[in-house]
Amino acid sequence: MLKLDGIASFVAVAESGSISEAARRLNLSKSVVSERLAEIERVLGASLLHRTTRKVSLTEDGAAFLEKAARIIRDVDDAVADMAERRGTLSGPLRISAPVTFGRMHLGPALYPFLAKHPMLEVTLDLDDRRVDAASEGYDAVIRHGGLEDSRLVAWQLAASQRLLVASPEYLAQQGTPGTVDDLQSHRGIFYTNRGVADWRFEGQQSALVVRAKTAFRVNNGDMILDAALAGLGIALLPTFIAGAAIKSGSLQVVDVGLPTATEYIYVAHPEGRRASAKLKELVECLRQAFGSPPYWDVCRHPM
Repeated sequence: MLKLDGIASFVAVAESGSISEAARRLNLSKSVVSERLAEIERVLGASLLHRTTRKVSLTEDGAAFLEKAARIIRDVDDAVADMAERRGTLSGPLRISAPVTFGRMHLGPALYPFLAKHPMLEVTLDLDDRRVDAASEGYDAVIRHGGLEDSRLVAWQLAASQRLLVASPEYLAQQGTPGTVDDLQSHRGIFYTNRGVADWRFEGQQSALVVRAKTAFRVNNGDMILDAALAGLGIALLPTFIAGAAIKSGSLQVVDVGLPTATEYIYVAHPEGRRASAKLKELVECLRQAFGSPPYWDVCRHPM
């Protein structure tokens, strides 16, 4: 007879592609996950996974079994959540991915009171600046900054995100302060690699304007972009949720070239086809209230 914990282990391994990662998600040892996989294959009389030293992949039987197995796990999780809602409580696991800098600076302080209010929740937060695949990597939701590119996600806006060109006073004293978009081309830029091309985009009267400055530094982390700008390496385009405090203190100065950058958003998204749970909806409302509208980090609308 198939056991639910064996099905859950198989789904976690199939979604993560790794027994080690599945064990981490389930908070189990690798040996326990391996034993559960062996048991479910024995009961089914079929091999579900190809195992190598580097990765795990699905067999033909495994791929056929995964769709219904994943649905079973989601249905059980939904049933547990429904029972908790009937009792007026939020409980059970909630796995979320969020950007590193935003998570550290703003998500954490908003999340901790929510967890204290709902002690039966089991929240796992993975901070990662890459764009994770929410569905295949087993996340209930992802929190992101920027534009929504994955059409398989259903998104809710949490807050607007204002972005400003900034540089240290020392850099601007040495290199001069650009006053137009064209002036930027002779300056050194600090760029975020996860956005692809090293450029800055502005909203022109007719269409978007793209500017490419000389690259001083490229990195995939917002904290290090801030540090590089503070160190005087060049000009950076940073959201105010990262640069706001430095702008207020005068450690960074806003560079005004006469055109606004495109407005972006902080949003939370969950995989298409999955019902948004009550605990996710409650979290969204909690975060919206904590961030405010406009958000408290927006230096042009709020005193920091």
